[in-house]
Amino acid sequence: MMNENVKNLLKSSMWDLATCAEGEPNVVPVAFKDVTGDGKLVVGDVFMETTLNNIKANNGRIAVSVYDGQSLEGYQIKGTAEYVTEGAVVDTFKAMVEKMFNGAATAKGALVITPEKIIVTTPGAENKKVL
Repeated sequence: MMNENVKNLLKSSMWDLATCAEGEPNVVPVAFKDVTGDGKLVVGDVFMETTLNNIKANNGRIAVSVYDGQSLEGYQIKGTAEYVTEGAVVDTFKAMVEKMFNGAATAKGALVITPEKIIVTTPGAENKKVL
């Protein structure tokens, strides 16, 4: 489902996470993120209060938008997120965040997102195509 173009863009660009609960949408940019070998998206939790509350309220439903501001290549990934507070992925994000913030902040956990649908958002003939 996730081709190399999508993986490469996810690895090189910022992501926006979108969630919703009780009719109130929420979107946040994330910098502490990665793609696992099996195609899951992982996001370190540093400041994610509303996002986590929305995920709890809507059975984990989430959307991720990623795009290149120069070429306008982009994708929307819809899926389900699970929150974890221990394990290798959390340890990796803790080290990354603590280094960036010189110990003033840390990752409290991580979202593990299982993609269910990938939609092209690049302008042109492929726009809205489901991969």
